[in-house]
Amino acid sequence: MFGYVVINKPELKCREFEEYRAFYCGLCQILKEKYGISGQMALSYDLTFLTILLSGLYEPGTRKGKCRCIVHPLQKQTLYVNECTEYAADMTLILTYYKCLDDWKDEKKLLRYLYAKLLLGRDKKLSYKYRKKIKTIVSLLRELSAAEEAGEKNIDKMAGYFGKIMAEIFAYREDVWEETLRKTGFYLGKFIYLIDAYEDLEEDARRGNYNPLAQLQKQEDFDERIREILTMMMAACSREFEILPVLKYADIIRNILYSGVWCRYVEVRKRKEGQEKNHDRSI
Repeated sequence: MFGYVVINKPELKCREFEEYRAFYCGLCQILKEKYGISGQMALSYDLTFLTILLSGLYEPGTRKGKCRCIVHPLQKQTLYVNECTEYAADMTLILTYYKCLDDWKDEKKLLRYLYAKLLLGRDKKLSYKYRKKIKTIVSLLRELSAAEEAGEKNIDKMAGYFGKIMAEIFAYREDVWEETLRKTGFYLGKFIYLIDAYEDLEEDARRGNYNPLAQLQKQEDFDERIREILTMMMAACSREFEILPVLKYADIIRNILYSGVWCRYVEVRKRKEGQEKNHDRSI
């Protein structure tokens, strides 16, 4: 369900791309340091976005460093690390662990169960430090799972469950910006849930899995309707972001919100059009 909150690289300045990559590498490094390779495997663009957003809003002291990794063994990569990176790493582990358990419970995905086992006990302090957040996230995942099992057809309700999960993750501090951050995360979470469902429609149909868009798909203007809904979600998300007094890294964040997420949508749409053409040829 992750990997949709990405940059539009051609539209970024070289300096901005280097800063983005430094945050991405920084999150990767912290995940490895705190939770090992299994934690590092949970790295996502979505939580990298959260790192940059929080760093731009709170402007904590950021450490600049260099490191090598498996992907880049020969040349050291620049990385940025701060307290927001630490928080994003913790949220990455929590969300991945409980989502894997939920997938195992619902669909008996063995690899997800084994991965959750690898993550188990990586940092027991998390269950105490974030006990309130974990309780909320687990409760929402259970509600989402129950609604999927019941075949809920209200797509706004279904997307809302994941929106609330992301709202909880985006609420970094209990301060004056908490509510705006929650709303930003809420609408972004709904976007992620819906575009993921849109991408998985055909596969879910083949496997007989639940998909909240299955009924809506029967409408003639289905693809345009989905585009409208996704646009509304990102418009609301961007509106909340613009309330925040973010100056640092603002251009990177706007690149993602106004352009990057739509690059992923275009990729999904092109893939679907290709599948439709192949289907037509086979008839």
